[in-house]
Amino acid sequence: MLIDFFFKLKDARIPVSLREFLNLLDALKHQVIAPSLDEFYYLARLTMVKDEAHYDKFDKAFGSYFKGIDFLFEKNPEVALDWLVQRMQRQLTPEQKAQLEKFGYDKLMERLKQLLEEQKERHEGGSKWIGTGGSSPFGNGGFNPEGIRIGGQSRNRSAVKVWETRAFQDYDSERELGTRNIKVALRRLRKFARTGAQEELALNDTIRATADNAGYLDIRMQAERKNNIKILMLLDVGGSMDDHIARTEELFSAAKTEFKNMEFFYFHNCVYDHLWKNNRRRHAERFPTWDVLRKYPADTKLIFVGDATMSPYEIVQPGGAVEYTNEEAGAVWLQRFTAAFPHYVWLNPEAEGLWQYRQSIALIREIVGDRMFSLTIDGLERAMRVLSK
Repeated sequence: MLIDFFFKLKDARIPVSLREFLNLLDALKHQVIAPSLDEFYYLARLTMVKDEAHYDKFDKAFGSYFKGIDFLFEKNPEVALDWLVQRMQRQLTPEQKAQLEKFGYDKLMERLKQLLEEQKERHEGGSKWIGTGGSSPFGNGGFNPEGIRIGGQSRNRSAVKVWETRAFQDYDSERELGTRNIKVALRRLRKFARTGAQEELALNDTIRATADNAGYLDIRMQAERKNNIKILMLLDVGGSMDDHIARTEELFSAAKTEFKNMEFFYFHNCVYDHLWKNNRRRHAERFPTWDVLRKYPADTKLIFVGDATMSPYEIVQPGGAVEYTNEEAGAVWLQRFTAAFPHYVWLNPEAEGLWQYRQSIALIREIVGDRMFSLTIDGLERAMRVLSK
């Protein structure tokens, strides 16, 4: 069975070797783990994957191969918690949804603090307490136009804050592109120049110099011709961006190929006082945003990539960040970026026809001076024309 798993990883373009596969079999032979699918997952990843950049591909291949065969490992599987917690979900009519009141950010946080002090037991299907289902602004599994999601899965994407540990995946820079047109569109931004040591044969100059030298060979050298465009790409990750992973990975992979002088950082929803380069270590390895603003020269081309879909409080309200308490509003940091790098665009993978229904998109379009373009071939071409001016 595990031989097929080995080839499944190979098919997923993970650079696994026979030596690593034998190490996995040897570890299983010596029973270094308990008979658990979870423990086998970590053992297989430890022995088979050498680079964290391949973790996402490994997760997908592992999930696809072992789907539905948990019983081979788990002798006493537990009942899923969702069966106990999500026992009822109220289906509200459009009229009932329209009647629900928005508290506003400050009142919402104050109300949550009060409920945490008063509530003593679990609730479901109600409109007041922290619980599941229903129309309360606090909990998960129900509906409220503006609330705080505590656990569970996002359904309506209307949460102002999210109370849970969230894991994001890095975008894959080695993904096979679905279309060559993305790379062609990005090439509009290329600006070649000869820089560095003169290590390349200048054929035309050599021929001309040799002819002038009465046929005696006179070799002339020149610096290599390189694309000297500098790119800083800031990528939104997680949450609603999960719907756009494939297209964002195509863009990211194409940009890494086309632009050798490219740096990138991740953010979630809006830019705040720190960024990160590895989503698995985003809480431990953070880069102060001020350092990023000061590090790169003003002629760097800045590209934001994100769907700009979030609570408006995340943009305009100090403390409005969905995962932590930010001292300054996201709009302040966006304005600092646009001031530091005059050549900038925002690429939005969300369908352009939906932009008019997103208040947060309207706010960010105003901040970036209407330099928001759809993540389509036409949108990329227009964005590259703006950056190349």
